[in-house]
Amino acid sequence: MTYRIKGLEPAPFAPLFDLDDAELETRGMTRMTVDSPTFPCRISLRDCDIGDEVILLNHTSHEGNNPYRASHAIFVSKSANEPADYVDTIPPALDRRILSLRAFDELGMMIDAALVQPGEADPAIRHLLANPAAAHIDAHNAIRGCFAARIDRN
Repeated sequence: MTYRIKGLEPAPFAPLFDLDDAELETRGMTRMTVDSPTFPCRISLRDCDIGDEVILLNHTSHEGNNPYRASHAIFVSKSANEPADYVDTIPPALDRRILSLRAFDELGMMIDAALVQPGEADPAIRHLLANPAAAHIDAHNAIRGCFAARIDRN
């Protein structure tokens, strides 16, 4: 079973970097400067470099009118101008973290899940996608709960 993990499109986030801090705050967002290797960008799917400018915002990662609709905080980096695209490979920001993998059917209902340690996501993804009812997988950082990436069949 082959899979693809893509970063978020940067275009919807780019105008946010032109807003001042007060405008961001009214939208429930925060500008930050990366000061440790713990800021995973949801566009590049890598940990941001020290000194990068990022915005922390709430993102709806699982749409739908059902109990699994989900949103959580994510970081987007000003320097990320192209969405990452990984095929049958785990992106760096995911590979080094404990992940909660949640498989959903076409109706957006969760049908299976797995908790994986750093470096162990690939076989779990393949196992979850082996179920023909699995339409996609949402990966979340298990410790903080943040959305990490969507995983689709390739």
